[in-house]
Parts: sequence; C-alpha cells; structure tokens
Amino acid sequence: MKHHLFGRHAAVLALAAAMLAFSPAHAQNREPVSGDRATDMAVDLVVVRPLGIVATVIGTAGFILALPFTLPTGSTGDTAHEWIGAPLEYTFNRPLGNFDTCGADRHPCGKR
Repeated sequence: MKHHLFGRHAAVLALAAAMLAFSPAHAQNREPVSGDRATDMAVDLVVVRPLGIVATVIGTAGFILALPFTLPTGSTGDTAHEWIGAPLEYTFNRPLGNFDTCGADRHPCGKR
C-alpha cells in the first residue's frame, strides 16, 4: 500500500514539474500552439489550468518545507514568487488559450 501511495505522489510531482518546465517556453510567437485557437482554449481549460492548480499546491507545500532554509538567507520572497506566485499567475492571470503572456499588460508569465 505504501508503494502505491508513493507512486501516486511521484506521478503528481512529475506532472507538475513537467508543466512548470515547459510552460514558459511553450510559444514565443502569437500563433496557436495546436494550429487552432479553439483547441488551444480547450486544452488550456481542461489540462493546463488544473495542472497549474496542482503545481501551486505542491509549490506551497515546498515553500513551507523550505522556510527553515530561506528565512535565514533572506530568500523567502524569491522562493515564494517562484514556487507559488508564478504558478498562480500562470493559472489564474492569463487569457484562455494564451500560453506565453499574463496579466492585463501581457507581460511574459513568471516575470516580475
């Protein structure tokens, strides 16, 4: 039973890591990723946004675990931004189907 539970957590972590690794480099041009804007929107809604929520939850847990190491070094703000703020922004502050820019000013996702 323990191996099954560990496997499930490992799969979620791997999925979240893959999402974070590939999302910023997804599309530098303004062309639809799939070739069709409606498909991009559907994939974003059904796959990418839920993965963003998972990444935010995992990042929050990691941030809490890292606090004993980030507080003495003064890197708590940077860690919070990278592990919680960037996934939150990518999930909730970007137009549906647009994988490279966030916010009303359309800045690159994850950048301050």
